[in-house]
Amino acid sequence: MGKGRPFLEVFTCALNEDHRFPILEILVFLCALSTFVLGGLAAVSNFTTGEAFAHNLVSSSTWPLIILVIIPILKNIAYGLGSDIEKGITQTLFSYPLKRGYILTAKLLSALGIPLLLFLGISIFGLFLLFPDIILANPGTVFLTYAAQLSPVLLAAGLLLILALRLKRGVLALITGLGLCIVLFLIFDALVNSLAYTTGSNWSLKIYAVITPNLALQEYYLGTLLGFTHQIWVPSFSEVLLYLLAGYLLVAVVFIIGYVYFKRGLRI
Repeated sequence: MGKGRPFLEVFTCALNEDHRFPILEILVFLCALSTFVLGGLAAVSNFTTGEAFAHNLVSSSTWPLIILVIIPILKNIAYGLGSDIEKGITQTLFSYPLKRGYILTAKLLSALGIPLLLFLGISIFGLFLLFPDIILANPGTVFLTYAAQLSPVLLAAGLLLILALRLKRGVLALITGLGLCIVLFLIFDALVNSLAYTTGSNWSLKIYAVITPNLALQEYYLGTLLGFTHQIWVPSFSEVLLYLLAGYLLVAVVFIIGYVYFKRGLRI
């Protein structure tokens, strides 16, 4: 029979469970609405250079979409995987003629891949309809901004995966994962910026830029292209690329830990 059919069966079951009507339809509608509304508002910004405008356009129009995407990812990974382990569904899947790594990949394609594909497809298409000249003239900036925005989302997904596998309880993993996201991306963000502007030191910004590379990209455009003088830290373009690379290396490490634990350390 091969591995293709069992893999598709696991993926289809996960898809039906993760994206029940009307969750996916509501997500698509809200993503499209946010893209067009916030894209229109970004058009009245004071950024005059093409690259800075392209970065601000993508960054300001996608952050609400990221919040919308995080919600189903949090539900699908933290609650979904945790509940599957708790209810014995994962144990049943282990009886399939499929390696554990393929089972987890099928689950993540549904839980993580579908929301991200929707986010990217709707956002890029919507912004292209609104600002085709800006998008076509600055493909590098658009790509870097999307990549920098997605890095913390993928990091959160990897951490949620590890939480769900360790806690093995859907509700507990959901509550813990929600708290982790709030601490990592709201409380830490406020503390880092407060510490930086209170002390005048940029070391906290540099550390946090590994977790959220868009911070380095934003500081680069504000300081280098627009000449803002109040900034504590103005990274070079090569530094921005290094922070982006470091962010995705961190994401890779977290997911590798999750896969290794699922394949070798998970005891049900």
